[in-house]
Amino acid sequence: MSCLRLPDRLDAPTTRGEAEMLQSLAIEAYQPRQFAEHLSADEAARRIEALRREIALAYPF
Repeated sequence: MSCLRLPDRLDAPTTRGEAEMLQSLAIEAYQPRQFAEHLSADEAARRIEALRREIALAYPF
């Protein structure tokens, strides 16, 4: 029995929009090292969410 591996969101590369959002948030949060060009879409989404939370804590109003 062979195991057929279907492509999914976890293995997909970061989209252009995700990369731009991540770069923008990384700059805004003064964490430029959070941005990397060749991340998976899943990793980019995790970093985007973490940066959004951090920015929200810094600017609660």
